[in-house]
Amino acid sequence: MNQLLRVQNFTISSDGVAAGENQSFESPFGFDHRDMFAWAGATASWPNRTDPGGSRGLDDYFSRDFAQNIGAEIMGRNKFGFQRGPWKDLEWQGWWGDEPPFHTPVFVMTHHPRPSFTLSDTTFHFVDADPTTALEQAREAAQGKDVRLGGGVTTIREFLDADLVDTMHVAVSPVELGSGLRLWDSPDELRDRFNLEIVPSPSGMTHHLFWRK
Repeated sequence: MNQLLRVQNFTISSDGVAAGENQSFESPFGFDHRDMFAWAGATASWPNRTDPGGSRGLDDYFSRDFAQNIGAEIMGRNKFGFQRGPWKDLEWQGWWGDEPPFHTPVFVMTHHPRPSFTLSDTTFHFVDADPTTALEQAREAAQGKDVRLGGGVTTIREFLDADLVDTMHVAVSPVELGSGLRLWDSPDELRDRFNLEIVPSPSGMTHHLFWRK
């Protein structure tokens, strides 16, 4: 069975920005991200929802698809945490508390490996490897299921540059940020390798669906 490498529910601004440049403990995305990500939190299927309710419809369809047939995740160090360089604090175990929303092995790309650890049903592994090698490890751990490429933007660009990404769902918010780390200047940059379908949502989000030609 073909194991896909999928980007799911990756959210950017209308001008292509996925993160600010000044990430910190107080500001995980480097800017006030609440407006940009409000679409996901409003859905009934948002993984972190603790109370009943939430919208059904197109946005919920995509948020429900987040974990569908996913057996492992790859993420960049900047998504895992705010520390840079050698690990000064091994007590830091990510932004997600004792119940991370992944429920699979997670492979964190870093030049500074540290021991693996497990929280609930998620085990974090720290990998100093090129994208191809990291993907091989994640596919083995996924046991036949697909691998989700979780971000951040630098990591997604690295895997796109290595031509390893099979499908992408990018949710484009009407919010404009002006500066920061960009996924693209225009989605048309990817049309040489991907088919692209753009689906507007009543919420104001625009869902961009890419799949390999």
